[in-house]
Amino acid sequence: MTLAQTANNKNSSNPFLCLNYESAFESLGDDYYDEVAAEEFPQHILRWRNDALLPRLGLDPQVVKDEDFITAFGKFEGRKPFLAMRYHGYQFGEYNRLLGDGRGFLYGQVRGTDGQLYDFGTKGSGRTPYSRGGDGLLTLKGGVREVLAAEALHHLGVRSSRCLTMIETGLSLWRGDEPSPTRSSVMVRMSSSHIRFGTFERLHYLQRPDLTQKLLDHVIKEYYQDLDAQENKYALFYAELVKRVAELAAQWMAAGFCHAVLNTDNMSITGESFDYGPYAFIPHYDPYFIAAYFDYYGRYCYINQPTVCQLNLEMLQEPLKAIIEKDDLNFGLAKFNEYYQAEYASLMLKKLGFIELPHPQAKELLNLTIEFLGNSKVGYHEFFYEMARTFSAKWRDEPGFVMNTSDIVPVPGASGIFDDWCILYHKILNDLDSDRLETIAQTLAFYNPKTALLRPVIESIWEAIFQEDNWQPFYDLVKQIQSRQ
Repeated sequence: MTLAQTANNKNSSNPFLCLNYESAFESLGDDYYDEVAAEEFPQHILRWRNDALLPRLGLDPQVVKDEDFITAFGKFEGRKPFLAMRYHGYQFGEYNRLLGDGRGFLYGQVRGTDGQLYDFGTKGSGRTPYSRGGDGLLTLKGGVREVLAAEALHHLGVRSSRCLTMIETGLSLWRGDEPSPTRSSVMVRMSSSHIRFGTFERLHYLQRPDLTQKLLDHVIKEYYQDLDAQENKYALFYAELVKRVAELAAQWMAAGFCHAVLNTDNMSITGESFDYGPYAFIPHYDPYFIAAYFDYYGRYCYINQPTVCQLNLEMLQEPLKAIIEKDDLNFGLAKFNEYYQAEYASLMLKKLGFIELPHPQAKELLNLTIEFLGNSKVGYHEFFYEMARTFSAKWRDEPGFVMNTSDIVPVPGASGIFDDWCILYHKILNDLDSDRLETIAQTLAFYNPKTALLRPVIESIWEAIFQEDNWQPFYDLVKQIQSRQ
């Protein structure tokens, strides 16, 4: 921002324009971005404001007006520059150099009350040099879907970006084979960083190890601060990134979430999930569930997500080899499966009601749970919610009482796998002190909310908006997600 803009913003009544924006990414120079302008929209209707994020910015939700969101993030007044970030990426295994921010830009960076640096990144804000012939805009349905995904993942314990706001913009967009135009929106995402694996891959393609070094130093300084003073900080950075990504993959898997498009340009250098595309939560346990209709060969199916994340980390080694020894990179990546398995087991045990269990019991229980879910086709989310809803101290009395008040599971004797599962769960409960039962009930309730963001739920929300412009079901659903109902 210019000094004049800074002075004007300090006198503004708009809290967003009074934030202390930092030029961390901008200061790297224009080898990493292009300055762009925002689209001018004919209409601005605030459809979503995430008041839960405002205190992290030092803002009081009671003070921030709807018009403040519209002025800052719909009309894009009072702030410059906007930076379209440059990156490449592997898309379905093929390298693509024709990428970059094609319908969004880095609006600004602010320091939260927690001391962390956060990005405001737009989506649907107009054409950039990387739009590749597209209009650079976002459908209203696409905005609704990302708001819901981000909130659902966050409240399921997944490390995720979140949407700060979404504004309907009054434009009509033509998409694919749709027979009629659809409504448009612009969204602002709040995340730790929009730097991607593909940001580094572009620099390798350009044969600019100097720019790679500069970017890596920036990433460590801002997002891996505890490593910055370490002598071997580069190797430690990669090892920590491997850990974060492995844990993120485990969080998706436990949440029953299929990202759909795990290209390297959709992988954050901070190990945070964003840019979901045609995501889906699995209705039942199907390892080969495919979320994206264009994923013809199932490359990014549900069960492949950890493997693909590990592969993306391996491909990231190519640009990083200019700075980090190959042995150090391989040593860091070798820990991926260990981190993944530990996080996945921990999260799944919590869904089953246990903070910890002895390893043999934990492994047997997890294996039986997955085997039952895979064979029975019982709803993945419904099964765990029913565990929480029906849990009772009577489950200690005999195996036949375990989940016997739920209609979604087989009656005793109808399923050998389920009978074995009940016997094991009954045994585990009896191996524990009775005073642990309340903790188990609380753990089940906390980690297994009733509301599951399945595709029919999203479609029903969109249908109300599309047919009647009725937004109340959308707000009710977000409230249920945020309250873990």
